[in-house]
Amino acid sequence: MMPLRMRVHDREPIGMAMRRFKKLLERSGVQKELRNRKYYEKPCEARRRAKLRKQSNMRKAQTQGGRDNRS
Repeated sequence: MMPLRMRVHDREPIGMAMRRFKKLLERSGVQKELRNRKYYEKPCEARRRAKLRKQSNMRKAQTQGGRDNRS
């Protein structure tokens, strides 16, 4: 992971700088990674969750595809 750097411009309001920093964190994925690492997850649980997510996405794609064909 690369360290995040942000330069605050002269006369930039602190609120604006905070907003830019929050967006930077969100885009870099740091917050998501922290949430995922907050508690230890067994490798088998991670695989199971990934498998369920994949099945869910496939199911959603099938139902959306079916709706498009009917209209």
